[in-house]
Amino acid sequence: MKNEEEETSEGLNQIFEIINAKGDTGELKEILDNYDRAKIEDNQKANYKRPRE
Repeated sequence: MKNEEEETSEGLNQIFEIINAKGDTGELKEILDNYDRAKIEDNQKANYKRPRE
């Protein structure tokens, strides 16, 4: 799981990407898709249970 500092940094980077997209719908869609993909991966990692040996 990511620490708070990493999450803050990623959030700020996403904000700057959105600002720099300046209405480019293709780029905005890509940013949102990446965000959704990262959230799914984070949830999968958080819910992963290590198999018992």
